[in-house]
Amino acid sequence: MFDVIISGGGPTGMMLASELRLHGVDVLVLEKDPEPSRAVRSLGLHPRSIEIMDQRGLLERFLAHGQQYSGGVGRFAGIDKPPPANLDTAHGYVLGIPQPVTDRLLAERAAELGAKIRRGREVTGVEQDGDGVGVELADGTRLRSRWLVGCDGGRSLVRRQLGIGFPGEPATTEWLLGEVEVTAPAEELAQVADEVRRSHKGFGIGPAGNGLYRAVVPASAVAEDRSVPPTLAEFRTQLRAYAGTDFGVHSPRSLSRFSDATRLAERYRVGRVLLAGDAAHVHPPLGGQGLNLGIQDAFNLGWKLAAEVNGWAPDGLLDSYDAERRPVAEDVLTITRAQSELLSPEPGPQAVRRLLADLMDFEDVRRFLAGKVTALGVRYDFGEGPQLLGRRLHDIPLSRGRLYELTRDGRGLLLDQTGGLSVTGWTDRIDHVTDVSAELDAPAVLLRPDGHVAWLGDDQDDLLQHLPTWFGAASGGVSDVYDRYG
Repeated sequence: MFDVIISGGGPTGMMLASELRLHGVDVLVLEKDPEPSRAVRSLGLHPRSIEIMDQRGLLERFLAHGQQYSGGVGRFAGIDKPPPANLDTAHGYVLGIPQPVTDRLLAERAAELGAKIRRGREVTGVEQDGDGVGVELADGTRLRSRWLVGCDGGRSLVRRQLGIGFPGEPATTEWLLGEVEVTAPAEELAQVADEVRRSHKGFGIGPAGNGLYRAVVPASAVAEDRSVPPTLAEFRTQLRAYAGTDFGVHSPRSLSRFSDATRLAERYRVGRVLLAGDAAHVHPPLGGQGLNLGIQDAFNLGWKLAAEVNGWAPDGLLDSYDAERRPVAEDVLTITRAQSELLSPEPGPQAVRRLLADLMDFEDVRRFLAGKVTALGVRYDFGEGPQLLGRRLHDIPLSRGRLYELTRDGRGLLLDQTGGLSVTGWTDRIDHVTDVSAELDAPAVLLRPDGHVAWLGDDQDDLLQHLPTWFGAASGGVSDVYDRYG
């Protein structure tokens, strides 16, 4: 029996597998496709996801394959404005990186940490009882695990097997996306693309590297089965319909569809089965939030599910995954719906777009919108307290090194400027650091494994009241404060 089976080997599933393996959880990833997808459904990582890669020591791998765009942080519904200054992050840029590269890097990381990955294994049935979950595969194989997480996309079989509702709006608009070679001269292509985008915000074509061009164009209608990729002939037809030319596209690397369908799962957990990523939420692609939202789901869920598997999770910790992440997804659905409306050529949405463009001349408005799109503005509800409570802490320099270098192992972290606090009894779960710089805006800060501030203050008794909420009961037999770095 496995500790956790993950159905779906996309970025959400692989990120979750890595987070679980940091805590020694026995993980099996089942992916129905025999080979990694070449489809480019996402074009980059937002600052919060970049922070996550930094927190786990992966950022250099991603930077080596991506391009930094500081201007991308300020974009909303395609409205070009300068990026807001002084964002609450050390990574105030968008990292342009095609999804197949992101998929590969996360899969490599999961394998390095010991996750078992099986491709060409489609989950066709799910049954659970009080002790675990039975999983049936298309070839008749039956497996069993203590927990199952459905990271199997918007058409999630796991979600349907659980009977979880997926209310929202069906697709009304569809786009075709392709990475192709072209015969049209670069200057001519850029000029035509510029002219078309003035009236059709859903159109675009430009260099994607390695001699390829990435093109997106509205489809003629919403396909009955969007898992079936468009043909090259269909792609050419739509390019001609909108641009008057197909730019001589040929030799496609990938062709895919995406739509403005907007849905949110009614709940993220039923018993021993949970949902993450697109299995829990789908939305229009405006702002590029889908892949990022899934990675951030996995980052929130991983340590909590590991705590449950390892036997120290306090009551309610695993359910806090739904309580924290569903409101974030609801917010993303609102933001993407709004951006979709602002792309409409109709007079009403265009009037709102012009008004918003004027409002975005104000720095505070740009910062607010950037916080929504990039997830830097996310604050979990931990009850009454200082503004920092519930927010993730951005990277800060310490007397030796920097904060994110201390978070590689996915443990809790007490940053203690007083030097007088103790996490005795929790040192198997929390690192205690007294070597802290003066940049910290509190005497001491307790960080969860995902970097969100769970407590701040200077009172030992108050700290002891909060530690069990996130890190369970104290373990016995520990008498000394564990301080790996101080």
